[in-house]
Amino acid sequence: MHYDPIKRSLGSVFNSTPFLRKLFYFLLDVLLLRSWHIRSELRKLNGSGVKNILDAGSGFGQYSFWMSKRFSQAEILAVDVKEEQVADCNNFFNQIGKGQVKFEVGDLVTFVQPEKFDLVLCVDVMEHIEEDVQVLTNYCNSLKTGGMLLISTPSNMGGSDVHDDGETSFIEEHVRDGYGIDEIEEKCKRAGFSKAEARYSYGAPGKISWKLSMKYPMLMLNKSKAFFIILPIYYLVTMPFSLLLNVFDVNGTHGTGTGLIVKAWK
Repeated sequence: MHYDPIKRSLGSVFNSTPFLRKLFYFLLDVLLLRSWHIRSELRKLNGSGVKNILDAGSGFGQYSFWMSKRFSQAEILAVDVKEEQVADCNNFFNQIGKGQVKFEVGDLVTFVQPEKFDLVLCVDVMEHIEEDVQVLTNYCNSLKTGGMLLISTPSNMGGSDVHDDGETSFIEEHVRDGYGIDEIEEKCKRAGFSKAEARYSYGAPGKISWKLSMKYPMLMLNKSKAFFIILPIYYLVTMPFSLLLNVFDVNGTHGTGTGLIVKAWK
């Protein structure tokens, strides 16, 4: 299963106007449970103390868009390895007049801007990078003292939809199947962070929601793009259940889960 071709198809549809791009961001915020968890954590921060933000592995730019509203006085630098995606994002943010958000092409394995950022956000990136401790070290070095790193990444409890030995990831672009809590906390401390804490996301409610809102639609689209036609009907039926499950997942405490939310402080 490959996400990138489907992502490109979706991007081409929603990139045509700023209105459609904003609609795309809204749909991602609603559909992606990790976005619910990330926004919940970001709301806890004192916005006045966040002046410079790094969106590390910014993708379509939906988190930079949300943070530009939440932290309206902050400068946001969004870095991604994909040149076309960076160009699309710069074009969109210029069109809507958000000059405080800049996108640039960069490799997180080598990217460092010493003591610049109050917050580093890293969503669904670490599972794609082999040199994870080096990247965590770069994040730490790029943060000001007291700054925070916020990560969403799969756990080793089936976060890449791998459950048995020899089974391949549902998302084949991952270089690892996920992290254990002790492992990611230890790697953060090894990278120079003074404190790190991780908790499970995608507990029992979230796992069901993810299958309904993401896995099954992606499997259908991977078979045929014709499924785009029936997606609105599919979501009309399943979305109320997914939204309720997301509420339970974000507000619950999970003894295990297929995702991790990690916070680390310099």
